[in-house]
Amino acid sequence: MKKIYLISPEKLDRKFYSFLPKILKTKKVKFLQIRCKKLPKKYLIKNIKKIIPYTKKHKVKLIINDDASHVASINNLGFHLGQRDLKKKSNQREIRNKKNFFGITCHNSLMLASSAKKIGASYIAFGAFHETKTKKIKYRADVSILKKAKKLNLDIVAIGGINNKNYKNLIKQGANYVAVSSFIWRNKDYNPLEAVKLFK
Repeated sequence: MKKIYLISPEKLDRKFYSFLPKILKTKKVKFLQIRCKKLPKKYLIKNIKKIIPYTKKHKVKLIINDDASHVASINNLGFHLGQRDLKKKSNQREIRNKKNFFGITCHNSLMLASSAKKIGASYIAFGAFHETKTKKIKYRADVSILKKAKKLNLDIVAIGGINNKNYKNLIKQGANYVAVSSFIWRNKDYNPLEAVKLFK
């Protein structure tokens, strides 16, 4: 099941690098999003370059969160933008280039999803579907939007509080991929590799 859209922890520490190759080797991860909002750009780029060989080896698409400006200097890097990120000039410039793989967060809105398709998004993300520890929830999504969004003919990522017990219904309802973060990196019962293996 290569249905996991894995989101990194905030800190790319020794634990992350220890488990990353093992996790990617399971062939369950399709995308890896680097989400480190507090990491200085210099160190963020350094880490991205360190991660690329792993994702390339296992044919996993590497994505940077929020800031599309990084893709100009790094090959094989996609980006993911929230609605507020779309207003940044640097992000708008990369979208107009139409050279890179990118996704847009659309909350619970088909209108936002349709707009994302018009500007060339490679995938759309809806959520949050469940409570999550990764970020404060401003928008809740209903599973019914997954089937409705199928008519857009874009890959759909479901986000927000997803674990091994609730992901199957989201896939069944129309999600192509499920975004997972806290369940993998902050799980008190399983280490990251064990947690990933629970997704069958």
